[in-house]
Amino acid sequence: MPVEPPATGWQFSLQRLVAREDLVGVGADLRPGTLLAAYRHGLFPMGLGERGRGPLGWWSPDPRGVLPLDGLVVSRSLRAACRRFEIRLDTAFEQVLAGCADPRRPGRWITPRVAAAYTELHRLGWAHSVEAWLPDGRLAGGLYGVAIGGLFAGESMYHAPHRQARDASKVALVALVRLLAADGAPDRLLDVQWASPHLASLGVVQVPRTAYLGLLDRALRLDLPEALTGPTRS
Repeated sequence: MPVEPPATGWQFSLQRLVAREDLVGVGADLRPGTLLAAYRHGLFPMGLGERGRGPLGWWSPDPRGVLPLDGLVVSRSLRAACRRFEIRLDTAFEQVLAGCADPRRPGRWITPRVAAAYTELHRLGWAHSVEAWLPDGRLAGGLYGVAIGGLFAGESMYHAPHRQARDASKVALVALVRLLAADGAPDRLLDVQWASPHLASLGVVQVPRTAYLGLLDRALRLDLPEALTGPTRS
């Protein structure tokens, strides 16, 4: 089970915020207790400036992108892709994080300090990777995020830059949805931050911040999915 770190000295609150104001704070730190407090209040960190190298920003998008577990859109081609990969959980977290942080990717924002912070969250049992592996043993892609009770806050996803890895990140997302929905708990929440056109094609919807906070409150009352308590493969 996850290890609760020392509490943060920073205060997080979304009261008195202006609607559609996504950036809600600047500063603080990336200690585990700070990160967990932020997620529990509906915020996540992302550095400001080019490639996230500026001051640390705290974000709460309004509207927020979420993927209803019963709303995932799986095309025929994606179903076929799911059969090409082996899914593993938490067996290559740092490799997935490095793939997401690849400086060749457009819009990359995962700096070394961010990578170090989420690696420490993983060590404590709060951050997880869902990995898609090829039959020849190569990691093709995956995603990582933070799990607190019934919340899974997706942070980033990627696939390797070769033809065999195509759709690996989407296959990892399908696996994550199935994992979260396995116990039938109605209030689990898959947060994807912003609803890009790509994610919208997979079923992601946008909800107002006030609605998101209600979903978050119910999700945090649930237990962690059993599958996220140790490395597994399928």
